[in-house]
Amino acid sequence: MAITVVIADDIPTTRDDIKRLLYFEKDIEVIGEASDGYEAVSLAQELNPDVILMDINMPKMDGIEATERITTLNPHTAIVIISIQGENEYLKKAMAAGAREYLIKPFSSKELSDTIRRVYENQQKRNSALGVQRAEKKEGSLQKKGKVISVFSTKGGVGKTVIAVNLASELIKDANKKVVLVDLDISAGDVALLLNVAPTTSIIDLIKEQEEINYEFLQVFLLPHVSGLKILAAPENPEFSEYLTSNLVEEIIKILKENFDYVIVDVPSYYSDAGISALEASEHILLLLNQDISSLKRAKIDMEILKKLNLDQKVKIILNKKDNVGFTPADIEKALGIKIFASIAGDEKTVISSINKGTPFVVGLPKAKISLSVAELCQKLNLG
Repeated sequence: MAITVVIADDIPTTRDDIKRLLYFEKDIEVIGEASDGYEAVSLAQELNPDVILMDINMPKMDGIEATERITTLNPHTAIVIISIQGENEYLKKAMAAGAREYLIKPFSSKELSDTIRRVYENQQKRNSALGVQRAEKKEGSLQKKGKVISVFSTKGGVGKTVIAVNLASELIKDANKKVVLVDLDISAGDVALLLNVAPTTSIIDLIKEQEEINYEFLQVFLLPHVSGLKILAAPENPEFSEYLTSNLVEEIIKILKENFDYVIVDVPSYYSDAGISALEASEHILLLLNQDISSLKRAKIDMEILKKLNLDQKVKIILNKKDNVGFTPADIEKALGIKIFASIAGDEKTVISSINKGTPFVVGLPKAKISLSVAELCQKLNLG
C-alpha cells in the first residue's frame, strides 16, 4: 500500500515540481493539493493522508497554524514543513505546531522521498504505540518492568546532566535495583566524564555494529560503574550522530526497560526525532529550569512544544539550583501555569567539586542539602 501524501503550497508550479520529484516513487502517492492553510486542514479531514508536505508561507492561513489544527484534528497524520527559510525560529515554531520534520527548499528527489518514508514509518510506530497503550489501559494489561525517566531542558547550563547522573546514582543505592543511565546528548555528552569512566564504547558503536539489537548484544556496550550503575555513553566525537535514529532509540529504550528497574535518560538540549522518541517512551519528563529570566523563557517554550507533542502530562517541573536570588517559585509557577514538582538546593561549590572528582555528590556528600534534595525527588516520583 502506497504512502498517501497531500501537498500544501500556494504556488502551483511548486506543487507540480514536488509531484515530478515523486513521480517515480512507486510507494508514494500524491492524493491531493491545497493552495492555502484552510484547504490543507479541509483535505486532511477529507482524505486522512499519511503525510502532508506543508509550506510555511501561505495566504489566508499559514502553514504553522494549519499544522497546529491538523495535529489536533488528525493526530495520525505526519506533517513535514517545507520552506525556503531555514532559520531556527521557523524550526522551533514548526516543532511547536506538531511537525515531524523540516525540509529546506530546494531539495532533491531522494531527500524528499527518504524524508516521507522516514516520517511515515515513525508515525506508524507512534500510532501503533498509542493503540497499545490504550488497549493496555482498557484491558488492565501488565506494564513493562522498568520506568523511564528523562531529564530535559533546551536551556544550556541548567544542570541537566548533573541531575541525571546524581538521580541515577541515588537510585542505584538500592542494591535490589538495576539502573542504567543513557547519554543521548550526542553533541555534548558528559555523563561518563561526571562519573570518571573512560568511554571505551558508546551508543554510536552499538548502532554501527549490527542492525538488529537484542539485550545480549546491548550489554557489551554498557559501561560498568563502581556503584553498580550501567552507562550507555555518548561518543566523544559527534561525527556519526546521524546514525542515532528515532527507531533505534525506541528499540534501545524498549530493551533497557525490559531489563532494568530504572532507565535514566539525559536527553539532548534540542529537539530531534531521537530525543522526542526518548521523551515519548518516558513515564516522567523532568523539565529543569533555574530562577533567571532566560531559563524561565526557555522552560515556557519547552512546555508549549511538549504540549503540542501530547507529552505535557508527563512533565514534572524541577527547580534546580534553588536559592533566594531571581524569580520566586510562585513567580515561576504563575508564568508556566504549572506547579513546581520538586526543588534541588543550590550548592555550586559541592557541584563543582563533585564534577572535578568524578564522584556524584549524592555519593561523596550524601548528607548535604543538595543530596537530600535529590533523595526527596526520588521519593516524590515514587522511585526506590
